[in-house]
Amino acid sequence: MLTYAVYSDLDEIEKLANLVIRDMEYFSIPQWKKGYPAYSDFQNDIDSNALIIYKEKNIILGTITILPEDDPPYKTINSWLKEKSIVIHRMLVSPKSRNKGIAKSLLDEAIKIGKKGNYESIKIDTHLENYKMRSFLKKNGFIELDYLETIDRLAYELVLEE
Repeated sequence: MLTYAVYSDLDEIEKLANLVIRDMEYFSIPQWKKGYPAYSDFQNDIDSNALIIYKEKNIILGTITILPEDDPPYKTINSWLKEKSIVIHRMLVSPKSRNKGIAKSLLDEAIKIGKKGNYESIKIDTHLENYKMRSFLKKNGFIELDYLETIDRLAYELVLEE
């Protein structure tokens, strides 16, 4: 089930983030370090009504933050395909629940939100060595565009069809 996160979800979301960070460390993916994403990041996402959770049997198995594009590092490149975009941040899926379609469900929700808001595309960035996310993005139609030097990330975009 997909729903917007509330403050009472924060402790569980923070635990999920720590699980994902440890899993990334295990697979030598230097995307996130201990301390990011943190409780305060998720609290800000809830304040912005931007944090969606995926729950099964009352357990949070995934999260996605969806915000209108307003990221200073994104303004450092000119290769974006569209201008009116939403951005995905802090997408998490429990390592114990991989390959169950949770990430795809979260992405599908972002697409729905983008289309409903008349956005032209969805943008996201990921670490060069995050081969799992890069594969997921390519598999789901995102185009790798450019390198965001200020944050050491690769920029991706998915153009939303009418």
